[in-house]
Amino acid sequence: MSSLSERRLSRPAPDPGGTDGVPPHSRNRLLAHSTVAAAQSVLLERYRLASPEEAFTLLRQASQTHNVKLHTLADAVAASPAPRPGAAEWFPGRARHGSPPLPELELDRHASTQHGAVLKAALHRALTVTGTPMGNVQLAEGGVLRLEKHSGLPRPFTDFFAFVDHDTTSCSLAAREQRQVTVRDVATASVFDETSRRVILDAGSRACHSVPLLTEEGRLAGVVSTHHDRPLTGLTRAQHDALGTMGSAVGRWLSWHRRTLVLDALEHLHATAVGAGS
Repeated sequence: MSSLSERRLSRPAPDPGGTDGVPPHSRNRLLAHSTVAAAQSVLLERYRLASPEEAFTLLRQASQTHNVKLHTLADAVAASPAPRPGAAEWFPGRARHGSPPLPELELDRHASTQHGAVLKAALHRALTVTGTPMGNVQLAEGGVLRLEKHSGLPRPFTDFFAFVDHDTTSCSLAAREQRQVTVRDVATASVFDETSRRVILDAGSRACHSVPLLTEEGRLAGVVSTHHDRPLTGLTRAQHDALGTMGSAVGRWLSWHRRTLVLDALEHLHATAVGAGS
């Protein structure tokens, strides 16, 4: 599966007010639908299904059964190599491993296997380290950064940045260069286009810091960003190191989740589709 950093963000930034003809909520629906539609197309052809609705039902059932977000599952369907023709299993012989440790997040054993709990704890850790109530977590899926968790940010911000598919943000810079990025003053930073800058400032953010979540292979799994209500002079070495440690640990966990729980959902989908066609 290719990473976001391998599929560079290159689209122009959208207008938050919709003056480019596509309001944020409509654009978000289009981007969300495109991933699911791509997966439906794959399933229709692969399993010779009767309709897109049947493909969607397969996706929804596997998503709900294995507690995997529909968007994540659809992205995995589109990105994963096809099963061998006639194979009973999509990923035969794959090894299963327990979830990697997350000592920085202070989760109990059950929560440490739950996608939502891990991302919530990762965001809490980043906010605690940097001393701010505002921040968000994005996942790298389908060539975009998709907003998954957020705290303290208003609706116009979360609508506008629900999907980031352009280069003019600190999170996209952190994703592309796979390094932590500090924007000391949003009002003057050159990384932002003017529409993104306006949305961020209107949210009460004057500075931000983005941390890439990297897998053990060095692929991008997501980004955690913190937002601050006043310009930053910079983070301390201790803060930077703590965020880097958290980013690596959560990136490894997301890789495990993709290789284990998401593949479980794909196996369920495959078995259901093969069984229905037999």
